[in-house]
Amino acid sequence: PRPILDMSYSRHFLDFQGSSIPSSMKKLVVTKLSQNFREAVTLQQDAPVPLPGDGDLLVRNRFVGINASDINYSAGRYDPSVKPPFDIGFEGVGDVVALGLSASADYTVGQAVAYVKAGSFAEYTVVPAKQAVPLPSVKPEFLTLVVSGATAYISLKELGELSEGKKVLVTAAAGGTGQFAVQLAKKAKCHVIGTCSSDEKGGFLKSIGCDHTINYKTENVESVLRKDYPEGVDVVYESVGGKMFDLALDSLATKGRLIVIGFISGYQNPTGLQPIKAQLLPAKLLKKSASIRGFFLNHYFSEYKMALSELLKMYERGGLVCEVDFGDASPEGKFTGLESVFRAVDYMYMGKNIGKIVVELPHSVNSKL
Repeated sequence: PRPILDMSYSRHFLDFQGSSIPSSMKKLVVTKLSQNFREAVTLQQDAPVPLPGDGDLLVRNRFVGINASDINYSAGRYDPSVKPPFDIGFEGVGDVVALGLSASADYTVGQAVAYVKAGSFAEYTVVPAKQAVPLPSVKPEFLTLVVSGATAYISLKELGELSEGKKVLVTAAAGGTGQFAVQLAKKAKCHVIGTCSSDEKGGFLKSIGCDHTINYKTENVESVLRKDYPEGVDVVYESVGGKMFDLALDSLATKGRLIVIGFISGYQNPTGLQPIKAQLLPAKLLKKSASIRGFFLNHYFSEYKMALSELLKMYERGGLVCEVDFGDASPEGKFTGLESVFRAVDYMYMGKNIGKIVVELPHSVNSKL
């Protein structure tokens, strides 16, 4: 380990507690563009630990979140101009272990923070102080809110127009973001229907207030909706795509709204898409005065801090369940260490998770923190 108080590294680089930070670390890097995560991503054993600039924090990651779109990122779908190698992972929770001089106006060493920034699949990540969110402590539950909770909160607030008595359908309802769409729609006094792939997930959904669960492995979602909701549903929170998108569209009520937050069923395809029956789309929307809205969190960062602060308050008051899935039920057990990110991504695409998939990064204690 190198002593951080050697100021020759950076004029403004401070670590007030003189903790030892190693000079190299493990991190995951996209070395080849592919929607197959295992083919695209390499574990680097001896990457240099980055140095924070004047307005930055150096965060030692303790928990990192798995997102369905990790494989869109490894396939280069978000920014085709970026060529490998590049860092991957969207979100992390950890401790500030060093920081720049300007950043020290608002943060101190040892502080718990969350952040959304590419490059979280690493032992240490440099995060601009203005993009970090201070936390009361380092807990995996807080990580569930960073992307998944914020996506549900902002999309439903901005696009959902929820009000008492509205019927809300959440697809993949027991997943990382679905769990929050269910709970937030219930808080708005809506009637919530959730689709899921097992009775165990159905039980979890009922425990967080879901009024009607549909196990799409054993029930025909289309017939259930037609029979129980002949007038249709007012809002769909949709993340599956393909056939589920078609079905959701056909289930909309007059003036219904379909919010697309993803289409996970297609991400593993070379094109990233599952075909949908879009030819009749204009007629279907017109017939019902219905609308489809896309939601991508990056376009709503102006709302982000407010959303996260509200979600944190709800959780701290005990008004929000933040279900974390560490993969304890997966064949090789709990997701621990960057090596297990590969397994965690596979687990997500097998549809096994209940709640948000989180990987823990244990650290050997080699500092005074």
